[in-house]
Amino acid sequence: MPTEQTRLVQWFQTIDWIQAVSRIAAILFITFLLVFIARRLISGLEKFTATHAHDEEARKRAATVSNVLRKLATTVIVALATLTVFNTLGIPIMPFLATAGVAGIAIAFGAQSLVKDFFRGFFLLAGNQIRQGDVVTVAGKSGLVEDITLRYVQLRDYEGNVHFVPNGDISVVTSSSRTFAYAVIDVIIALDQAIEPVLELMQDVAAQLRANAGFKPKILEDLDIAGIESWSAAGITLRARLKVPAHEQANVRREFMLRLKQAFDRHGIRQPTNTVTMIERGTAPVPAPEGPPRS
Repeated sequence: MPTEQTRLVQWFQTIDWIQAVSRIAAILFITFLLVFIARRLISGLEKFTATHAHDEEARKRAATVSNVLRKLATTVIVALATLTVFNTLGIPIMPFLATAGVAGIAIAFGAQSLVKDFFRGFFLLAGNQIRQGDVVTVAGKSGLVEDITLRYVQLRDYEGNVHFVPNGDISVVTSSSRTFAYAVIDVIIALDQAIEPVLELMQDVAAQLRANAGFKPKILEDLDIAGIESWSAAGITLRARLKVPAHEQANVRREFMLRLKQAFDRHGIRQPTNTVTMIERGTAPVPAPEGPPRS
């Protein structure tokens, strides 16, 4: 009975290596060409969609779907090329296909989370729920979407940390990047401070900020004052908001708060101050002993 080493030698001797190497080189060239063509076609489709899109939302969606299609096309072409190379070397590919079928069944029963990730990723893309460049909160993680695949979503938070969130763990997507957002401002004033002058001052600061050339495109509407948000011993909290384009709420809020603080200082608006009252209790005098002192 021939050993494994004998079979390997027989297989090595039966192959026309010159012809095999030339075929493998041709397969690699065709693979590279197909990947190049597929990527160019997908990029062309993305540019065509972006050119004829009516808004930025459609362009973002086209970019996200194109990125996923490029990765999927590359994976499929490389997998087919690998099987073709095996066939050229005389390695039967039917066992690989049979193994793939068995692996599919195993995945269905033993790797349900992976299947869940792919299905959830497909519906995230199909429903346009998440795209590259969005600022989202998913599965308890927040950040900028740097990449999205059928397997996971890659986020980078404000500190630069990168989070890879499996699509199967995503049940709710909270996006801060859809068309517009609100810069919410909470201002705390002292309990004995009159409210009307503060509201007028907030309106004036917002109007001046909107008139600024650098911030005029970033503020879409006048300041919307909700009124008193809370009232406690710590002070009175007033809430307002500014409608801004997506991604601009933090920048607008910081600039508004800076200008409002300067305006408060100029107009003497009172804000809560933490005071500590210390009470020192007196010590009762020690009574003198009765009777004459002992000698």
